[in-house]
Amino acid sequence: MEELTAFLARLPKIELHVHLESTMPGEMLERFAAAQGRSLPRPAAELYHCSAEDLSDFLAFLDKICSYVGTEAELSEVAERFSRESRRENILYAETILNPTHWPQFTVPQIIAAVTAGFDRGQAGGGTDCRFTLSLSRTQSAGEAMALVEEMVRCRTPRLVGLSIDGNEALSGRTGERFAPAFAAAGAAGFGRTVHAGESSGPEGVRDALDLLGADRLDHGVRGAEDPALLARLAAERVPLNVCLSSNLALLYRNPAEHPLRRLLDAGVVVTLNRDDPTFLGGLTLTEELRRAAEFAGMSRKALAACQIAAARAAFCTPRERDALVNTLEEFRRTLD
Repeated sequence: MEELTAFLARLPKIELHVHLESTMPGEMLERFAAAQGRSLPRPAAELYHCSAEDLSDFLAFLDKICSYVGTEAELSEVAERFSRESRRENILYAETILNPTHWPQFTVPQIIAAVTAGFDRGQAGGGTDCRFTLSLSRTQSAGEAMALVEEMVRCRTPRLVGLSIDGNEALSGRTGERFAPAFAAAGAAGFGRTVHAGESSGPEGVRDALDLLGADRLDHGVRGAEDPALLARLAAERVPLNVCLSSNLALLYRNPAEHPLRRLLDAGVVVTLNRDDPTFLGGLTLTEELRRAAEFAGMSRKALAACQIAAARAAFCTPRERDALVNTLEEFRRTLD
């Protein structure tokens, strides 16, 4: 049988949960910092050799590295690089997440324009077809959330496909009611809705994402497995969970045996596999993430291909584009029979 890594290299892939803020290599940030007359806190090769004791530390460091991106052209370069690097992994389609609160040096229209231009150039040069969602921080107000959605509608491009929310739920507490109007407005405007939940929150965060925010899919969502009734609901309602195994094992599950990936699959939950924050995970590739998941949960080649099909079906692109991705992946899966 074909060796697993070789199989994963040729497997057409989809990625739906990766933060663009966490894809910038140290060498790129060193160059950007120098243009501002600044220097990195550590040598570029060691920039991400840091310990994030909790999610708050991690988010604060994200703010720091994003500050080195000083111009719209540099932000656009970040997006273009991601598209080109993704193609090297045979990633057909990717959706990244950007949180404007990490980028106070830019307005929301500037972020939308710069990232759109970068993804356009990347795809035109043979890179992956990339889209993005804009994410709220849980520390923001209801008014700020609605203002973001209004800017998204006003400055919409085909690359901007959805609204997200992230941040430390353990510190912020339940925020679903505060952000429900903004998510309703985003849905009414035709944007996809994805929610970080079931990571720093337990099952209650997953329920709020579904019941209050109308989430089309969940980023992480793994702690929903702690509640048998909720686990059954996720499976029955076919809510996709954008799972990030390596990230979870670094920040959430100190005992790897506690990660519920196998239980989620056995329960029939729709699972996609993603990197979350690749630079913070040693430059993690999606191919390596899939290999780890396969070995961790005993996933067959058909199961890995099925996760890619699930990701295609959960994508926020147009129905025609989604169908084309699904057809490509279905054709690949048939070669495994």
